[in-house]
Amino acid sequence: MNSTIPKQQNKKMTEPDTTAVRTALWRALHAQVDAKPHILEDEIGLQLIAPPDDWQQRPDMKFTKRLRASVIARARFIEDLIIEQSSHGISQYVILGAGLDTFALRRPDIASKLHVYEVDQPGTLAWKQQRLIELEFSVPKYLHFVPVSFETSSWWEQLLKAGFDIRKAAVIACTGVSLYLTKEAITSTLHQIAALATGSKLAMTFYLPIEHLDEEDKPMQEIAEKGARAAGTPFMSFFTTDEILTLAREAGFKEAKTISTKDMDYFTNRTDDLLPASGEVFLLATT
Repeated sequence: MNSTIPKQQNKKMTEPDTTAVRTALWRALHAQVDAKPHILEDEIGLQLIAPPDDWQQRPDMKFTKRLRASVIARARFIEDLIIEQSSHGISQYVILGAGLDTFALRRPDIASKLHVYEVDQPGTLAWKQQRLIELEFSVPKYLHFVPVSFETSSWWEQLLKAGFDIRKAAVIACTGVSLYLTKEAITSTLHQIAALATGSKLAMTFYLPIEHLDEEDKPMQEIAEKGARAAGTPFMSFFTTDEILTLAREAGFKEAKTISTKDMDYFTNRTDDLLPASGEVFLLATT
């Protein structure tokens, strides 16, 4: 399969793209400025990036509280899912478009029971590995980096070469990616994952059409779309929940449902007004 995950594909990457950096900084910002209890504790990405001291004053940090909440919720949701599935015996965890994910480093109590496969562009993973070395992090044996030039090679073939066992069930996470893919690429990816061993789980985020967003989120979405076009990575695919469920069923998943980050329980009884934006929704599907 040759579906593409857009990470500045027309030039060799020597560092993570802006989306991966922003996501990691949002996770760190949550731990530093939002009220306790924190939904997620993750400042390793901040250590890897080592931004200027005034990084919290960046416009994409100061004025994006609801987007930050969505990113925190989706990261916590994925972690809760893999912890639950690990307790049921699943031993493989694949992160498509891993960026600066740090689960394998932060949660060795869970990750050490798994084979964790981080799939992303060669430049992103090479940069990450180099930074881990420079910061004297120990890269565990259960963490497998799977570099893929998405425009020229198959992530599936590279995953198999990295040791992925097709006979065993797995959790596949894919967050913040589908927005940049064509419907055809998403459909192809769903068919590939639906063919995994029985009991495998897919947790993939998708994005609602702008008319389905809360009014307060529409201006930020318009700004984000304009910025993505200017960066050469335009938004390509939006789905209603009915549309994504139809694609999942047609791909062959036995079960499929959706859940919005907005509807997750992580934001109840908080002392601050941290609430996620309305546009991002999870497809949770089982083979």
